[in-house]
Amino acid sequence: MIKSSAIVLHSLRYGEADLIVTLFTKTSGLQTYMQKGVLKSKKGKIRSSLFQPLMLLEIEASHKNKGTLERIKEARVSTPYTTLHTDFVKSALVFFISDILKNSIREEETNIDLFEYLETALLWLDSHNNIGNFHITFLIKLTQYLGFYPDISHTESEYFNMQDGVFQSTETTIYCVKGAHILRFKQFLGTTFEDSMNIKLSKPLRSSILTMLLVYFELHLHGFKKPKSLSVLNEIFN
Repeated sequence: MIKSSAIVLHSLRYGEADLIVTLFTKTSGLQTYMQKGVLKSKKGKIRSSLFQPLMLLEIEASHKNKGTLERIKEARVSTPYTTLHTDFVKSALVFFISDILKNSIREEETNIDLFEYLETALLWLDSHNNIGNFHITFLIKLTQYLGFYPDISHTESEYFNMQDGVFQSTETTIYCVKGAHILRFKQFLGTTFEDSMNIKLSKPLRSSILTMLLVYFELHLHGFKKPKSLSVLNEIFN
């Protein structure tokens, strides 16, 4: 039996009434649970509404480690959101971020630093209105916890080598990029969420940085796929 804070990454309907739920837990990393009958139950302790994308939960779950899907015995919302699932723009960001995390977090290993970063970032998004650059900052900061944050020792160089995650003065591979979007990208490195919202970006520049970042993720995470929710996000922010 484990007790843990958890973040909902994904839920999938299974049959008539069951739900397969993927959570990133603070104590046990990535875990997938089968919740039987949760879609039909009106009196059960666990409601399907708990498993909306990126909900912050406290769970109690049985972990038998027999190769079958585990089961959540108790669950409750740890910190209720006020805007994340009701604000149209934030909802689009929620689907985008959960897609990114579903593609990025693969390990059943405890990563408390990553968990606390995600929790902090989500609560920041929930409580702020100036969020135009949130997804850019979120992705850049996420690379710190996934192990491929850009080396910032030569940021004066004009090329960013996406394959090696370094700035350099010459083009050495097809993954070296330069231009206005790289100049702006440098401004995000080492900044806070608050300060990054003051970086002025035109729609094409924001889109170019996001596209470059997703290629960067593809190069560094085996099996990473561009999120299906990207087109919706681009529509909103463009």
